[in-house]
Amino acid sequence: VSNSEHSLVAEVAEGITVDFTDPPRARKTILAAIEKLNILCVLATDDSCVSLCSQIAEHLQLPHNSAAASELTHRKDLARQALQNAGCNTPEFQLISLNQLSNASLNITYPVVVKPLSLSGSRGVIRVDSDKELIATCRQIESILEHAGQTGYARDHLLVESYLDGAEFAVEGFLIDGEFHLLTIFDKPEPLIGPFFEETYYVTPSQLDKNNQRDLINEIANCCRAYGLSHGPVHAEARITPDGVVLLELAARTIGGQCGQLIEFSLGQKLEELVIQGMCGMLPDVLGRSEAAGVLMIPVTTSGILRRVEGLTAAMQVKHIKDIEILIREGYELIPLPEGSSYLGFIFAQAPDYAQTYEALRTAYRKLNFVTAPNWRLAAG
Repeated sequence: VSNSEHSLVAEVAEGITVDFTDPPRARKTILAAIEKLNILCVLATDDSCVSLCSQIAEHLQLPHNSAAASELTHRKDLARQALQNAGCNTPEFQLISLNQLSNASLNITYPVVVKPLSLSGSRGVIRVDSDKELIATCRQIESILEHAGQTGYARDHLLVESYLDGAEFAVEGFLIDGEFHLLTIFDKPEPLIGPFFEETYYVTPSQLDKNNQRDLINEIANCCRAYGLSHGPVHAEARITPDGVVLLELAARTIGGQCGQLIEFSLGQKLEELVIQGMCGMLPDVLGRSEAAGVLMIPVTTSGILRRVEGLTAAMQVKHIKDIEILIREGYELIPLPEGSSYLGFIFAQAPDYAQTYEALRTAYRKLNFVTAPNWRLAAG
């Protein structure tokens, strides 16, 4: 099932096409199309269809997460409250109404991080260090929400949290009957201190010691319970602070985009196979298997129109580079964070150890040059 009506991928084009922005109609279309099929599981591949998948699975009487639990995975404000109520580690947080911004008063000590309630991929997430910056930053995020088509409560409110010092990690796993099972931990070796928080490098196996890994996994499991999640894939991001592990984000889906290839490089089995096994209640035999692998999500650093990418051949020839995928084509507009929501592409590496993997990614990236032209816009009137 997809929303790609004109996909060039045959399997997608020949599948069930729905509009994920119209869940009632999408649900009706899907249920009619699979009426005579023996469906074993329903799996969401990105945030846009998590709630819809829960509804389909519930109708088919298959294991699923509740609608309330699914909602928490894409409403940051409700998630923070649920985590606090459950006794999980949480930063100080409060809501700001964009309709009453002139009267806004923070009860949190700077620095803080201001976030949209429901956008993903670090879009609109900005660090603020003073009262002077706060109003301008909120107005900037308001414009992002407008362009993203946000409506209702999520369009009129922002979440403000204490900035958290500490190394950041991504955790990949799945739930079977409410029990969390780890697939892998990805280190994010580049410091993410703001003002924006674009993810770049993921490298595995993690260099965390066993005690920190245990604490990280236990806190992710606690947060899953706080959300009410019980079944299916989990992608979590957290920081290890001086006060312990603090969850940043929890999604009821697999790792996004092309990054799923890292699971195969590292564990020797495709992510899709592992997750489907988990969805069917089978525990994959991957414990203790972890080869060094990494990815660089190539950041958009400059606004403009992409003209060409130079240095691809040289980058591909770097030792231990597995593949480089450029997703944005020539002639398309590049929009950096916090307004943007896309990566230029991905660089994948696999080496005998962590250090060589990380260095291969860094070396290949240095050989790339993204040539852009100004994006001239006609003024109204």
